[in-house]
Amino acid sequence: AKQDRRGDVERRKVLPILIHGDSAFAGQGIVQETLNMSELPGYSVGGTVHVIVNNQIGFTTPPESARSCYYASDVARMLQIPILHVNGEDPEAVAQAVKLGMDFRAEFRKDVVIDMWCYRRYGHNESDDPAYTQPLMYQAIRKRKSVRQGYLDSLARRGGIAKDEADEIAVARRQRLDDALSEAKSRTYTYQRDFGRGLWKDFLGGADDAVPDADTAIPRDQAEALLLAQTHVPDHLKPHPKIERLLNNRAEMARGEKALDWGAGEALAFASLLADGARVRLSGQDSGRGTFSHRHAVLHDYEDGHTHVPLNHLGVTQAPFEPLDSPLSEAGVLGFEYGYSLDYPDGLVLWEAQFGDFVNGAQVIIDQFIVSSEDKWSRLSGLVMLLPHGFEGQGPEHSSARLERFLGMAAEDNIQVCNLTTPAQLFHCLRRQIHRPIRKPLIIMTPKSLLRLPDAVSPIEDFCEGGFQRILRDPSVVEPSKVRRIILCTGKVYYELASAKEILSADHVAIHRLEQLYPLRRDELAEQLGAYPEDAPVVW
Repeated sequence: AKQDRRGDVERRKVLPILIHGDSAFAGQGIVQETLNMSELPGYSVGGTVHVIVNNQIGFTTPPESARSCYYASDVARMLQIPILHVNGEDPEAVAQAVKLGMDFRAEFRKDVVIDMWCYRRYGHNESDDPAYTQPLMYQAIRKRKSVRQGYLDSLARRGGIAKDEADEIAVARRQRLDDALSEAKSRTYTYQRDFGRGLWKDFLGGADDAVPDADTAIPRDQAEALLLAQTHVPDHLKPHPKIERLLNNRAEMARGEKALDWGAGEALAFASLLADGARVRLSGQDSGRGTFSHRHAVLHDYEDGHTHVPLNHLGVTQAPFEPLDSPLSEAGVLGFEYGYSLDYPDGLVLWEAQFGDFVNGAQVIIDQFIVSSEDKWSRLSGLVMLLPHGFEGQGPEHSSARLERFLGMAAEDNIQVCNLTTPAQLFHCLRRQIHRPIRKPLIIMTPKSLLRLPDAVSPIEDFCEGGFQRILRDPSVVEPSKVRRIILCTGKVYYELASAKEILSADHVAIHRLEQLYPLRRDELAEQLGAYPEDAPVVW
């Protein structure tokens, strides 16, 4: 993200450095996922310098119980990159290894690994006796000089420095630290809490209802122009015949001859944000096409396979659109996109699960970072997660994005959870994510059958007026005073209920949709329910 913001196409202006433990580098699967991403389009950072602080132990677990390979760094051999093993007790050798690694990264823009062999002199957590479990290792460690003392003796033997001079340097450095500590403890010191402003100075966290809603509608002529631009096929591209039909349908939608379906509503949201100057980055397995073949953000030539991305050719001044088909990874890719969102508050960063169930594989990223980073570290994120959700014929592992799990993790306005039912709602929801100054992760339960359901469409006028509605009223209710039963629901079940209501002529029933489940605006819900008789029961 920092490289993209600087226009650093060659990846020379920002240097990523990762520090690992030896047991974690060999044992954590996300390490392999991240290494695999290192040379892929959309994820390459031009090489990362990996430093393994190799303590030769993982808390109390010895290497022979922590990995099946000889070196902790062996997993990195998959990339055919330099792996430099260096003695951590030799500062000059470490400096040489770092310089060699930096030179390699600068020249070839690939990863490099520095495996620095060392030890924890006082054990892993420094609060108990490491000799309980590693008696021989710590007998050997106690006989060794500290790294500082060993290096000082080496310099003294070579005439590089006198002991008195070295002691003066150490005393001066410690004095600077003591002075800083005394200042921090003084009564006159004012603690400056770092919110990581900079890029974030115009963005807020905190209470959702303290931030006003945004105007997300766009002019009719702009909507038509942006949709039509996406249907233009350059002369050099021959699309698949079915894609030609899709583009023709989109053109009819743009002209108002047909209502917009889900794919068109999403495409218009992306296009309008790009025209507003907001970068849009969408990644996930099959995200270019869409798992259920509704998006087709990347067109492939039917004869030679070369590609064309219509959203990058809107005919207006625009920000870049980056559709990425990610590797078959959830934790690594979602973690990457979360990190990207930390440096792009003014861009729409989306991660899409192939099926909502697969978010299970990234649960640690959700728990550790996405739902808790604002409270733990005052770090905001506007990441959007698109999670296909619904029992549409593909079995128990391809059905549920675990809506209840996200609601269970929702507290203190830490996230937004939506289950939308119309293309216009998706449009306004995505635009709201950029045009409101608040930044919260947005989790959307995206549909499957609604992608092509004839009733799940929106006329173009719905994109050109109004905004996102957290609760949708029943459009079929003409006389609220005659309602005798109120149904609250969310998601695609609404269309089944509405169909049953029509078949049964149940005009006494009102069906309201909770489009945003969290944060739930109780006052809005109470206002809508207040239009009905007080004795009308409310059911879910």
